[in-house]
Amino acid sequence: MKNPGISRKDFLRNSVLGAAGMAIGSGFLNSAQASAFETNTAINSTTGKNYTLKNVKLETGFEYENGEVLHTKTGLFCIEISDGKIKSVLPNKPNSEAIDAKGLLMLPAFRDMHIHLDKTFYDDWQAVKRRTGGVKGMIALEQQILPEMLQTSTQKAEKLIGLLQSHGTSFARGHVNIEPTSKLQSLKNLQTALENKKKTFGTELVAFPQHGVFYTDSVPYLKEAAKMDIDFIGGLDPFSIDGAIEKTIDFTVQLALDNKKGIDIHLHESGDSGLKTVQYLIDKVNENPNLKGKTFLSHCFVLGKLEKAKQEEIAEKLAAAQVGIVSTIPFGGLIMPIPTLMQRGVTVMTGNDSIIDHWNTFGTGSVLQKANLAAQLYGQVTEFNLSRMLKLATAGSIPLDDKGIQQWPKAGDAADLVLIDASCSAEAVSRMSPVRSLIHNGNIVY
Repeated sequence: MKNPGISRKDFLRNSVLGAAGMAIGSGFLNSAQASAFETNTAINSTTGKNYTLKNVKLETGFEYENGEVLHTKTGLFCIEISDGKIKSVLPNKPNSEAIDAKGLLMLPAFRDMHIHLDKTFYDDWQAVKRRTGGVKGMIALEQQILPEMLQTSTQKAEKLIGLLQSHGTSFARGHVNIEPTSKLQSLKNLQTALENKKKTFGTELVAFPQHGVFYTDSVPYLKEAAKMDIDFIGGLDPFSIDGAIEKTIDFTVQLALDNKKGIDIHLHESGDSGLKTVQYLIDKVNENPNLKGKTFLSHCFVLGKLEKAKQEEIAEKLAAAQVGIVSTIPFGGLIMPIPTLMQRGVTVMTGNDSIIDHWNTFGTGSVLQKANLAAQLYGQVTEFNLSRMLKLATAGSIPLDDKGIQQWPKAGDAADLVLIDASCSAEAVSRMSPVRSLIHNGNIVY
């Protein structure tokens, strides 16, 4: 409920640059911080549809030395926001009615493109138990623990969304369990959470057969989910889980076509079956052009096991079929060829995947951290290359194109943005600069 003792103008200013946003910074929120953030989010979602930001720092071009990008040029601007969109980008000028962004850098809001919002322990702590039996062993574990997790999954999802928002993320692609244990209940619980957050957070959902399409007979539940409010049909390791690449992919493709959905398949298999799955999916997409630009392989670890020449060959085929890769930027014994994929024109996105659940405890909630990790792994240390790595945090949108021409923000763009304490996007990636404000669809989140 809005505080009746504060003017709307002052309230808006405090919403953008107030203590709640400053306190979140980076890292995990504790219970008290999360509760305060959720309250702040609920209040600010009621702000007006039309307002102006002044003293907004925007990137305007590159400065070169001997043909190399040396610095990023910036300037201060006024941004008019109306009905969820950027109405205009104007020269900076005094405006007593405008919200003062105080020189913070404006960037596109971040997008987490692979996360499991429906099954999390957050914000309670619980370490991962010793695993046995690989992915099938984890399926058996889920069959035991999901009934209890479903009892609190709506509240847990809302808390997890709050964590993502605190790191500047306003949109996520959520993979939702659809299988015989939880049936459609995991989806329904998550949809309740998303309805509660709809003014400040956007999503697209994947009907995900975590227990296999045929291994646990998820077919009837997937068919029912496909007719509901979801965007993608998912999948999981067709050979090692279901024992048949063609049968599983054919089912997935046909279900997507019949219901006008996209496809996003978890592929962990790194051997010959993994490569065959990639090639077969590419062939199916080429046979069905409606799936181009709507088909993705999550993880796709097999690409990290291929020789360089084969990586380049598959990258070119992926790009031609417009099949994207969603990677969590693994490191250690497996280094994904992300620069090769990007250079060949493959859409590459990232996400946190698991955040404090029975699979993993290392997710921070920050996709800017993922961009930073990629920059370190692949030696992207120059001003130009660091600025390109921002694509991983935003799912593609960055302020300057490769020639330094401003391409964002423009009038008509969605008012999904962050204000961040950095001089430029290269610094934001390199230093994981703190996000001070998040705006989604014109609504000031904090």
